[in-house]
This record gives sequence, C-alpha cells and structure tokens, in this order.
Amino acid sequence: MTLHLETWQKRALIALAGALVLSLFVLAFVAGRVGTGVEHPAANSADAGFARDMQIHHTQAVEMSRLVRDRTDDEVVRVIAYDIAMTQQHQIGQMYAWLQEWGLPQSSSAPNMAWMEGAMDHHGGDSMLRDDGLMPGMATDAQMQELADASGAEAERIFLTLMITHHEAGAVMAQAGAELAEESRVKVAAGKMAEAQVAEITAMEDMLDELP
Repeated sequence: MTLHLETWQKRALIALAGALVLSLFVLAFVAGRVGTGVEHPAANSADAGFARDMQIHHTQAVEMSRLVRDRTDDEVVRVIAYDIAMTQQHQIGQMYAWLQEWGLPQSSSAPNMAWMEGAMDHHGGDSMLRDDGLMPGMATDAQMQELADASGAEAERIFLTLMITHHEAGAVMAQAGAELAEESRVKVAAGKMAEAQVAEITAMEDMLDELP
C-alpha cells in the first residue's frame, strides 16, 4: 500500500501542477481575447453543454470523495479521495467561470448530454442514455446512502466501485467534449480530464483487487 500511496501522491502533485498550468493558460487566453470582439459559444453549443453537465458529474464525485474520507482509515484511499475532490472542485470552478464569461446560464432546459449527439456513434450511442434521468456513471440516491452508511473496508469497496463507474462515464463525456468543443481552452481542459480519469481508473481497479 505504501507504493500505491507514493504513486498516488506523485500523481496528485502532477495533477495539481497541471491544473495550475491550465489555469495560467486560461488566464492568458482570456487576456488575449479581451477587446477582440470574438463571439462566445452559444447556449446550445457543445462547449456550454459540456461545462454544465461535467459540473453536475464532478459534483457527485466530490461528494463521494468527501464521504469516504470520513469513513476509512486507509491512507491511500484518503489520498485518492482528497485528490479527486480537490482536482474536480477546481475544475467545477473553471467551468462555472466559463459560463459566466460567456453570459450563459449555469443550467439549461435541454436534456443532459444532448450536446453529445454529434459524438454518440463514437462514444457508445444509445448506451449513453439512462432511463432514470441520471447521466451515465452517476450513482443513485440508494448507492450514495449505502456509501454514507458504510465504514472501513466496506466503504472503500463501495467508493472504489462507484468511482470507477463514475470515471468511466466521465472520461467518455470528456473525450466528447474535447472532440466537439469549439473553444481551444475547452478542448484542452476536456482532453486533460479524460486522460486523468482513465489513469485513475487503472489505479483504482488495482486497489479494488487488493482489498480483502
């Protein structure tokens, strides 16, 4: 477990450094566009849809991470949870700021993930949609309550299982965002999200296999 902790700590430092670089890139990009009169993404654009839906998706991941941190003494799981919570909370702030800058509302009457229609064939087609109204990968209220009621190894198993599923769907959404977005900063951010979540899935799968 020590090796896992060291590996995840290195990953956390790299992720935080990447977030800082991305923030500086965004600031520079915004500064360069001030006064240029370039039009912002429309309310029904992939950029806006991605920013709205990924905020919702990330918010649940942050909640799950905070829940498990209070329910386990395993240092590796706690580091993973802290990393996910901090990274995704930072990204939520970025996406919220984009929509504010573009003069767009944070929510929309359009169905979740409707902006992904142009990428459906590449990213799962009808399997991207759920009958319960939740986006793919999202835990149900019952599953969130199960995590809240658990502790120790049981909480770790529930968290890792739910977060792997959550990340798998999040990575697909991020890949679609990188493909369909018009703004380069959105493409860059979405691509980095997809890469990070795919790597974290592998790490969490290894940890899940090692649980007693």
